[in-house]
Amino acid sequence: MKIRPRRSVLYMPGANDRALEKARSLPADALILDLEDSVAPEAKVQARDKVIAAVKGGGYGQREIVIRVNALDTPWGADDLKAAASVKADAILVPKVSRPGDMVSAAKLLKAQGAAAETRLWAMMETPLAILNARDIAGVAGDADNRFSCLVLGTNDLLKESRARALGDRFAIVPWLAASVLAARAYGLDVIDGVFNDFKDEPGFRAECEQGRTLGMDGKTLIHPSQIAPCNEIFSPSTEEVEWSRKVIQAFAFPEHKGKGVITVEGRMVERLHLVMAERVVAIWEAIAA
Repeated sequence: MKIRPRRSVLYMPGANDRALEKARSLPADALILDLEDSVAPEAKVQARDKVIAAVKGGGYGQREIVIRVNALDTPWGADDLKAAASVKADAILVPKVSRPGDMVSAAKLLKAQGAAAETRLWAMMETPLAILNARDIAGVAGDADNRFSCLVLGTNDLLKESRARALGDRFAIVPWLAASVLAARAYGLDVIDGVFNDFKDEPGFRAECEQGRTLGMDGKTLIHPSQIAPCNEIFSPSTEEVEWSRKVIQAFAFPEHKGKGVITVEGRMVERLHLVMAERVVAIWEAIAA
């Protein structure tokens, strides 16, 4: 599957025409056009029409376009999913996922609606059951028919449902974040960290981005355009990482290293697992440059 950078994933309210238009010029890697939390019940249908029209209208360039639908057990969920299936969005984000069957049901409904084969499914991990079932939910990706490609952490909902304290170091929820990363990696999924609410606190935001990257997150969901630039910076491979990765790739390509599992590069032991890591770093870097 094509590697895509998912450093910055910005939520945009589906009922807001100005936001949908502004999103076309923002340097985020991905945009989540939201029909769920940011839209009042009386505006749900109108927001759906606006988002579908915006996606059909195009103009978003290389940005990955994701539509977050309402949960399938709400009055709007099934119609949201059907409408989203009618346009070639890159992905559909399913909220309130708690069990593997939630993703399987969404995949079956997409198939029944004739959705484009390229349209993927993302899952919101925002309930205690989602974290407890993370391994099984991620395992749905084992069947290619399920179109599953990404987990998205809903940290605000997790804090609300668990009654954990929202301290700056996220001490209470780090184990849940780490469990989600491991589940995602076990089945070849990307995983996106939750939002940082105080968009005026750049030092705090940067610290949380660094924490997420250290945990293994591919990127972070955002609530304000001002968060895009620092997020892109922190979740991008550094120049040093890219240079080292290219050296590793080049060293393994030498004829004398063909078939070797371990080699030495500039005095450091390097295994083939490091080659795989290096190839991904360079692929992400090139995708960002493109």
